Amino acid sequence: MAPTAVFTQNAPAPIPQLSQAIKHNGMVFCSGSLATDPKTGKFIEGSFQDRVRQCLDNLKEVLLAAGSSLDHVAKVNVFLTDMKNFKDMNEVYDQFFTKEPKPARTCVAVYQLPLGTDVEVECIAAEMPKAKL
Repeated sequence: MAPTAVFTQNAPAPIPQLSQAIKHNGMVFCSGSLATDPKTGKFIEGSFQDRVRQCLDNLKEVLLAAGSSLDHVAKVNVFLTDMKNFKDMNEVYDQFFTKEPKPARTCVAVYQLPLGTDVEVECIAAEMPKAKL
């Protein structure tokens, strides 16, 4: 089966070079999410934790559009421009990933991120099993 693009208006529109996510062989591969408001297309105002929350809210919407959810995430990659924000990121992250087992995760510090932001989050999830009637 060929890969299928995922799109939802409940998350920021992707730039022409990528898809919000790709579904392939029962898996959902989400592109990196920034703290962009899907309605305005602009970065949200507020704290670092507000930006992390928006990144995860955007991923949640993409996963739902793909037939998955945060509960089906297997792997998360977090990119920070300053590891001093690691604790603050974890506090928000723990509000979104509440079920066991927790996803595998990598968090790395990077020199810079697109559009000057300080956090980006991407993930890989399994599609939810289809209900049998």
